[in-house]
Amino acid sequence: MSIRYVHTNIISKDWKKLAGFYERVFDCTPVPPARDLTGEWLDKGTGLKNAHLKGIHLRLPGHNENGPTLEIFSYTEISGSDKPAANRPGFGHIAFRVDNVENMVNKALKEGGSKIGEITNHKVEGVGQLTFIYISDPDGNIIEIQKWD
Repeated sequence: MSIRYVHTNIISKDWKKLAGFYERVFDCTPVPPARDLTGEWLDKGTGLKNAHLKGIHLRLPGHNENGPTLEIFSYTEISGSDKPAANRPGFGHIAFRVDNVENMVNKALKEGGSKIGEITNHKVEGVGQLTFIYISDPDGNIIEIQKWD
C-alpha cells in the first residue's frame, strides 16, 4: 500500500482573505482551479446536508508542484466554534521554518495576524538552537514560526 500526505484543510468565513494572507506572508502559491463544489456526492462524503463550499489549494513553500497544499475553503453554512488554543484537543498548529523569525512575525502582523506568544530561544539537546513563536492568522488559526541553528 502506498501512502502520501496531500493537504491540510482550513475552513474560513472568507477563504479569499485568508488565502491572501498565506500567499503574502508565507509565499504560498495558488494551485488552480479555485473550487466551487456542491452536490449529493459532497453531502455524502462530508456528512452534511446541502454542503456547498468554495476555496482554493495553496502550494506550501519549499515544495515542488507535487508537494502538499494548504486547502482553504468556505462553506455556505459554517458552524460556530471556540477560539483555537495551543492546548485544545485536535490539530494544534501548522509550522513554517524561516530564516528570520522576527521579520516573519512583523510581516504577518502587518497582514492581519496576531501574536499569541513571544519570540523564544531554546537549545534542544542533540538537535540545535530553536527560535520560535506562536502567532495566529486573521481567522485565529495557530501558526508556529521557527528557525533552527
